[in-house]
Formats: sequence, C-alpha cells, structure tokens
Amino acid sequence: MSEAEDRRSGPDPSRPDPAGGDPFDLGRFVVAQAGVHEQALTELAGGQKRSHWMWFVLPQVAGLGRSATARRYAVSGLDEARAYLAHPVLGPRLLEVVATVLDAPADSAEALFGGIDAVKARSSMTLFARAADEPTPFTAVLDRWFDGDEDPQTLRLLGI
Repeated sequence: MSEAEDRRSGPDPSRPDPAGGDPFDLGRFVVAQAGVHEQALTELAGGQKRSHWMWFVLPQVAGLGRSATARRYAVSGLDEARAYLAHPVLGPRLLEVVATVLDAPADSAEALFGGIDAVKARSSMTLFARAADEPTPFTAVLDRWFDGDEDPQTLRLLGI
C-alpha cells in the first residue's frame, strides 16, 4: 500500500472536529483499518508481518515518523492514546492485536515485524502502556519481545 493510498481515509487530522464528537479524528484509524485489521491479525498469528499497516494498527507518538503517512497516523500524546483505548472499535482492536502479538510464533520481534517495524511496535507498546489504566497487555509485549525495555524516544516525547 502506498502512502497515497493510505491518505485516502477520513478528514485531515490537523483540523479538529467542529462538532467536538471526535476531537482527535480517531475516525481516520477506523477508516484505515477497514479490511486491513483482519489481515494484520492473520499475518501476526502466522509469525511474520508482510504488508503495510503498522502506522494505523500500532500507532506511535507524534515526532518519531518522518513520512506523510507516519505523521498522519501519529498519536499526539497521552490524551489521544487514552481516547484511542477508550474508543469502542479501536480499543478492542488494539487489545486483539496485542494478544495476537503475545502469542505469535516468531523467534524475535525483528522476525515478527521486520527490523524497522519492531522499533515501531516497541514505541507503540510504550505509548499505550503509559496511557492505559491497565498497562499489563502492553508491558507483557515489552517483556516478551523487548526484554521489558520501553522505548526511550517515546518516553522523551511524552515528557516522561
């Protein structure tokens, strides 16, 4: 999937929802995940990510990615991460992906995600572990795949 195809979804995230119903434009993730969420689960359950969905399935904090797609799907901070977790579609999907990652039949995070996306996965788990009321699923991924180490760049950007 090209970056141009990724930009197909939803309104511009830099423009707040005038009605106030979705101030973080979380709908951009719902639209992007349509038809891709199940594919991501299948790939992870098979032990190897093969297609391009990382940005909107396991998002990172803003300030890490440089591409237009990475910037579009970046999470602005802990408040947006908490809203993502509380979202009736995105929260359960994220937990489903995390459970699949925990059970994935791979030898390493690099084997499961690829080198670059393993870094992104660690960042995403750090962000959501810090945002969640119940961080256990996210810290479990950090424990299994990253020796329990949070991503220092994510912590820096969060001001932690």
